[in-house]
Amino acid sequence: MTRPTLTQATGPAHTRILGLGGVRGERVVTNDDLVGPIDSSDEWIRQRTGIVTRRRAAEGTDVLDLAEAAARAALDDAGLTGADVDAVILSTVTYFHQTPAGAAIIADRIGATPAAAFDISAACAGYCYGIAQADALVRAGTARHVLVIGAEKMSEFVDPTDRSISFLLGDGAGAVVIGPSDTPGIGPTVWGSDGAQAQAIRQTHSWLATRDEGAGWPTLRQEGQSVFKWAVWQMAPVAQKALDAAGVSASDIEAFIPHQANMRIIDQMIKQLKLPESVVVGRDIADTGNTSAASIPLAAERLRREGQIQPGALALQIGFGAGLVYAAQVVVLP
Repeated sequence: MTRPTLTQATGPAHTRILGLGGVRGERVVTNDDLVGPIDSSDEWIRQRTGIVTRRRAAEGTDVLDLAEAAARAALDDAGLTGADVDAVILSTVTYFHQTPAGAAIIADRIGATPAAAFDISAACAGYCYGIAQADALVRAGTARHVLVIGAEKMSEFVDPTDRSISFLLGDGAGAVVIGPSDTPGIGPTVWGSDGAQAQAIRQTHSWLATRDEGAGWPTLRQEGQSVFKWAVWQMAPVAQKALDAAGVSASDIEAFIPHQANMRIIDQMIKQLKLPESVVVGRDIADTGNTSAASIPLAAERLRREGQIQPGALALQIGFGAGLVYAAQVVVLP
C-alpha cells in the first residue's frame, strides 16, 4: 500500500514583536508598609533588593483582569484586534484554576475565539518561554499572530511574616504580539532547567495538604543566598550564549532587560557580561517589585514609555526562577 505524503505547514522565515503593553497593580505599597511583620526596615530592603515601592492589585482585581488589560494594550500598540490573534499563551503561576486554562478565558474576553489558547508554568522565565513558543508557532506556519502574556498577582501568594521573599513581590501583567517579519526580530532561545534545585524557590506545601491536613493557604519561600549565587554565576553565561546564538556582541545591544528579581543580581550580571555603559538597563523592580512572569515585559514597557529606548532597539532579555528554570533571547523591540 502506498501512503500519501503529508503536507506540512510552512510559515515566514522571520518573526518580531509587533506590539507591547503592560499594566501594574493599582496600589503603591512602600517598604514601611511591610517591615513590621518581618522585623526589618526600609533601609534593609533597599540595600538588599533595590526596591523602594512595589505595585499590588486591589482585592477585587484578579490575575486574569491584569492579563486582559495588558493584552488589550499590546494589541492596540500593534494596531491589531483580538480577531487577528491565532493563539494566546498565558504564563502565570498565580491563576488558581487547574482547568480551564486562563488563556482560553482571555481569548474569549478579547474576541480572539477560536484562537488556540494554553497556559504555561515556568515562573519568572515564563515570558521568555512564551516568546520561544510564539516564535516557533509563527515560523512553522501554525499561527500568524500570537499573543504572549506574562501575568501575576503575587500578593495572593504572600506570607507577610516571611523574610525570604514576601517583601519582593508585586502584581502586574505584560504582553506582546508576535508576528511575521521581513527580517529577523527574535534570536534563538537559550533555555533549560535544573530540577535538582527545585527547593530553592518553592510553594510551601501542596493544595492537597491544604485540603487533607488543614495546612492553610500555601505561600512562596526561597533560599535567598542559594538563589542569589545561582542567578549571578550561572545566568550570565546563559545570557552570553543568547548573544552568541543571535550573532551579536554586548556592544551591539541597546537594552538589557533581565528578570526583575533583585537589583544586586542585575548589577552583578552587568559586570559579568561586561556591558558597555551605553546599554540601557531595565530596573523596573525599584518601583514595581518582582512580578515574576510579568517582570520583563513590564520593564521593557517602562523603558519605551519613558523614552529610554527607541523603536527597533536590540534588547537582550533573560528570565530565571523557580524550577529552577531559565530562558534568554535577543529581540528587536517594537
